[in-house]
Amino acid sequence: MALRIVRTMGDEVLRKRAKEVKVINDKLKILIDDMIETMYAENGVGLAAPQIGILKRVFVIDVGEGPIAFINPEIIEVSEEIQKGVEGCLSIPGERGYVIRPMRVKVKTQTINGDEEIIEAEGLFARAIFHENDHLNGQLFIDIMEDEPVLEEEIDENDGEIC
Repeated sequence: MALRIVRTMGDEVLRKRAKEVKVINDKLKILIDDMIETMYAENGVGLAAPQIGILKRVFVIDVGEGPIAFINPEIIEVSEEIQKGVEGCLSIPGERGYVIRPMRVKVKTQTINGDEEIIEAEGLFARAIFHENDHLNGQLFIDIMEDEPVLEEEIDENDGEIC
């Protein structure tokens, strides 16, 4: 495994749409392992492949239950109930803002073995999925955050950066 360099605001790759993964092979497994290692080293909750310069539809998340890789994720259902929370991003150091997202999500994805899987998530896990999925489409949280300032006491450092 190897640490990868996290691309930051201004890098054009962050604004590009990632391409579908056509083949799940050892090279992809190495990429996912590197992404997980990089996410942990940067104290992140999630990391999308475009953030390390790879335009593939892949992201990883760990909200405390162990890392999960999403390959070619497709959001198939969202709740009407919403949540408003503070988000930050490894690609936009020091920036945080309020973002409104659905409370729950259902995602169809592929596993590292190529099997189709449906994952249901709520709360922080759902928020992280939406955030990382946005990266696959060239969108950043600053594009949808509210103008309201974030107060220091509202930031939970134990959650880490979503992205």
